[in-house]
Amino acid sequence: MAQMTIYLDNELESKVKQNVAAMGISLSQFVSGLIRKELHEEWSPAIHQLAGAWDDFPDADTLRHSEAHDCARESF
Repeated sequence: MAQMTIYLDNELESKVKQNVAAMGISLSQFVSGLIRKELHEEWSPAIHQLAGAWDDFPDADTLRHSEAHDCARESF
């Protein structure tokens, strides 16, 4: 297991120590959890909730058969 050194100002260190004590976990577990959360490889639940939130883009056949008038094209 790798070891890392991080530098925190005194105020931040105090807050972190209070949080880990209240959570009943080690400082390493706390920092590892934060890093793991930031480096997640899955989409968040908020992104999953967006699925189906808007209509799909029409496929090519639907676009080709639209009622819009097509301009005359020049031959090659």
